Amino acid sequence: MQDDRIPVPTPPEPAPGARAAQPRNPLHGLTLETIVTQLADFYGWDDLGQRIPVRCFTHEPSVGSSLKFLRKTPWAREKVESLYLFMLRDQKRQGF
Repeated sequence: MQDDRIPVPTPPEPAPGARAAQPRNPLHGLTLETIVTQLADFYGWDDLGQRIPVRCFTHEPSVGSSLKFLRKTPWAREKVESLYLFMLRDQKRQGF
C-alpha cells in the first residue's frame, strides 16, 4: 500500500552564527514604543524636547504622537535611538 501523505519539508538550518547576528546590539528586540517610554521616564518630556527639539516632544507630548512622527521620520528616529544608547551608557556609568 502507498503512503498518501504529503511530505512536510523540514525548515532549513540557520546559517552558522545567524542566531547571534546582533548579540551586542542593545536596540535589538526593542520596540520604538519601549525606547520612547524609557526616554520620557528618564529625562522627562521637557528635557527630551530640549535634547531633540521636535514638536512631538515639545507641544502636548505623548507616546502615541511621538511614535506616529518617528515612524515617518527616519532622521528623528535615528536621533532618538542615539539618545537612548547615550542614556544606557550614562546609566551604566552611574551604576543603575
